[in-house]
Amino acid sequence: MAFTLSDEPTHDELNTYSIDKLRAYYASKASNNDTVSAGFIPPTVDGVRRRTVDRFGGLAVMSIEDYQGILQGFLVGLVGARRILEIGTFTGTSAIYFANALKRNGVKGGVDETGHKPIISLDISEEFAEIARQNFVEAGVDDYIEVIVGDANKTLASLSNMTFDLIFVDADKDSYRNYYETLIDNGMLTKQGLFIFDNTAFDRVILFVEATVPVSSEAKPLDVPSTERLISAKTAIALHEFNEHIRKDPRTEVIMLPLYTGITLVRLTK
Repeated sequence: MAFTLSDEPTHDELNTYSIDKLRAYYASKASNNDTVSAGFIPPTVDGVRRRTVDRFGGLAVMSIEDYQGILQGFLVGLVGARRILEIGTFTGTSAIYFANALKRNGVKGGVDETGHKPIISLDISEEFAEIARQNFVEAGVDDYIEVIVGDANKTLASLSNMTFDLIFVDADKDSYRNYYETLIDNGMLTKQGLFIFDNTAFDRVILFVEATVPVSSEAKPLDVPSTERLISAKTAIALHEFNEHIRKDPRTEVIMLPLYTGITLVRLTK
């Protein structure tokens, strides 16, 4: 369910929730420790979302929600991350969550021995990047996050001598397999590190559950009703083929979480 804790529903509004939506809201509340100095829910992200909606309308769905931000921050702590790579900046919500999580890990901001800040975030859009940079300043985390604009496939080649403890991929869905292979082939994820791939189970993707890969032009998706049309059939097939590829890859272990439009966690086994 998509909502933020800052919505603070009233008692009467809560009584209108479905049990699934109420469970999601309860889980977000139960996961938020607001007593720590670098809070689990950064105080500025609600404003970031509102401005994103005002400027980009429906594209605002690309921003992660509070529960996903809390979850990903928890994973940063779980692997003891010191350096993070993000592919897909948008307006900066996820990077702000990551920066707060690094603060809780005791990581200092600023340029380190690699010549980079602790979080490197890649985006194809200079417009998105500039908005994100402004949001990082507002959140007090600009010394933690460096945004590089350009084709991520080319940028990754320039970063191939670096390693990261957590890599979050939330960009061009058709390129997920290329990103994955580049990152693994160049040893860019540390041995105990973690990949997070977002949006791996859009409705149009899971309708291909019976399709073998590579998916043939004759393959027919299931007829299960769905109104979601956030991606094309071509991209749905590319994501299904990516999911099958990593599921069968002996180099990694995979678990897909059926949250939002799918969140896949991947760790190295070799």
